[in-house]
Amino acid sequence: MMCLLFRNLLFAIGHFRHRCPSASLDFIVEPWFMGAGGEGPGGPEFKEWQAASEAKYGVKFATSLEDLPPPAAPRLALISGRTADNPRLLTESIAYGSKCIYLEKPGAPTVIELQQMAKEAEDAGVEVLMGYNKNVCKYVRKTREFAETVPGSHVTFVSNNAYENTPESLGECFERNAEGMLKNMAIHELALLVSFYDVSVDNIESVTADKEFSSLQTLPGPSGKDYTDFDKIKFTIKTKTGKEVSVAADRCGGTDSYATVSDASGEEAFRYYMPDEEDKKLVEELTAQYPTAMPYFFTQDPDYITVKERVAKHTVDGEPADGIATIGIAVETLKVAEYLTPILQEQLK
Repeated sequence: MMCLLFRNLLFAIGHFRHRCPSASLDFIVEPWFMGAGGEGPGGPEFKEWQAASEAKYGVKFATSLEDLPPPAAPRLALISGRTADNPRLLTESIAYGSKCIYLEKPGAPTVIELQQMAKEAEDAGVEVLMGYNKNVCKYVRKTREFAETVPGSHVTFVSNNAYENTPESLGECFERNAEGMLKNMAIHELALLVSFYDVSVDNIESVTADKEFSSLQTLPGPSGKDYTDFDKIKFTIKTKTGKEVSVAADRCGGTDSYATVSDASGEEAFRYYMPDEEDKKLVEELTAQYPTAMPYFFTQDPDYITVKERVAKHTVDGEPADGIATIGIAVETLKVAEYLTPILQEQLK
């Protein structure tokens, strides 16, 4: 059974059910659209979707976890709420019978909070796995495999979003994602670095921003409050153990993410996109089906399905969830994000 706590309606329940055979989506806890947000933007659409989901699939909707019955089967809680709410949602998920928790990135606003969450879950005997979908991406795997064949190779992971390059659009983005670029959009790439390139705060020898590519802005959000963040950032990390890897992220760069491999002379020898040609047909189908969703949801869809199915299967049979990041990886990733942010901001002044 699965309890889903969420803020963004990505795909219909039927889409989930057909592609995650190890789980059923039984409960949705949504306090905003079933409460104060019910009459605001998206509220009427949510009510329509709720009614259709209840009628067609029998999914039960609630405004809090305490409204759910005790689990009749292993319960997996998928927490995809506002980052600031995640510590409370994890506590509640444990209290109301979750065997395993799927926690969306970055997990918590700060390292201290995420460490406390990890300890709370460990003390309760509840496993927490993370929704870092790029850890299982095809383009990441193929890039790493190719890099191993190139002496002196250098890998760059590139992440793009499709926000409009206007102060209004970016200001709204900065406020909604107030934890900042490195804890939000680029956190997936940092998780790759922690998982596969020995990157940790203790093992970073140097980090260098690409000043020609990068941009740091202070913009007002919809509330009128100013927020300072990167709208795009590129940097290279060298580790004390001799590894070197780069990350680039651009809020207004488009819909595709990709990775490149350069040879020892700096010439690009390989580039692989997400989505590749094989996945573009699915992206086209989903775009037609959900025309108002952000385009990057569709490019990441196959990998999120992989993550969810592996976590769900693990919850049922206890076998290792291959390639899925643990909350320990998430803690180290958040440490790296907090460490890098002020350094990169200073380099861009």
